[in-house]
Amino acid sequence: MKIMVRIVGSIALALAVVPVFAQSWPQRPVKFILPLGPGAGADIGARLYADRLTKRWNQAVVVENRPGGDGVIAINAVIAAKDDHTLLWGPSSTFVGHPYTLDKLPYDPKELVPVARITNTVVTLGVPASMNVGSLKEFMALAREQPGKFNYASVTTVTDIIIAGYFKSAGLDVQKITYKDTVSALNDLVEGRIQMYGAAYAIVRAQAQSGRVKLLAVTNRHRVQGLDLPTVAEAGFPELNFDGLVGLVAARSSGISDAARDRIAADVKAVAADPVVAERLAATAQVNNPGTGAELQASIDEQAAQLAATAKILGMKPKF
Repeated sequence: MKIMVRIVGSIALALAVVPVFAQSWPQRPVKFILPLGPGAGADIGARLYADRLTKRWNQAVVVENRPGGDGVIAINAVIAAKDDHTLLWGPSSTFVGHPYTLDKLPYDPKELVPVARITNTVVTLGVPASMNVGSLKEFMALAREQPGKFNYASVTTVTDIIIAGYFKSAGLDVQKITYKDTVSALNDLVEGRIQMYGAAYAIVRAQAQSGRVKLLAVTNRHRVQGLDLPTVAEAGFPELNFDGLVGLVAARSSGISDAARDRIAADVKAVAADPVVAERLAATAQVNNPGTGAELQASIDEQAAQLAATAKILGMKPKF
């Protein structure tokens, strides 16, 4: 009987301790490291959430931009910190495409632990307004008529592969141009040095509103409220469908607890329920899509499967 009492008491103590662990996090300022520069959709969302989470956690939440290296710089910064208060905030496309584009992975993928799903970034396909192209169908027709004369760029590896996969399957000769930053690519789009740019709406919004860039479609599965743009499927090109997925990821070596991950996901969901947050995100064409770490992992797996199918068209095989 005494043994049974001890067991029951131990279970009760364990159940009581779990929420305490969750509540004890954070114990110091939290840092969100982004693989993109200021002004990107994920950056705007991170700063909006950081402000709200600072109030919920009673700890400062700092956003640090570490662009470059196809996301590797930011990922390695999170891993090297070995700190459960330093998290990667950004598009899953930052790392999902690495097996196809990097000869050697400069980090251990097992280090990436999903913490919370946050938003879907709206990705647009835009062309220089000077092209006088009115639809995605018209652009593709011009590309077919002028093989080898059109160039394109995109922000992430995944969108690179998806766009390239479509061009190859359609027999279109459109060349990819690589940029180190979004500003240079956007400037070249405006000047007509590249003819298509796949990027988050937040990146191209100002130039689109000024009339220098013509947006043809969103790559997302569903139309976006406030944007009078068809989806790529509605435009006749479902192969170009891609939902930008933004989440929070921790480093396994940071020792982050399941309780802390659960608390972060719950607090992200609470912030997402604020209509003011939803409104401000919508202004940059981001859609709240909060979820747990498990739900983020499921979304990543779906994205990886789509990428694998497209990479096969290009004859690309995962290198590790």
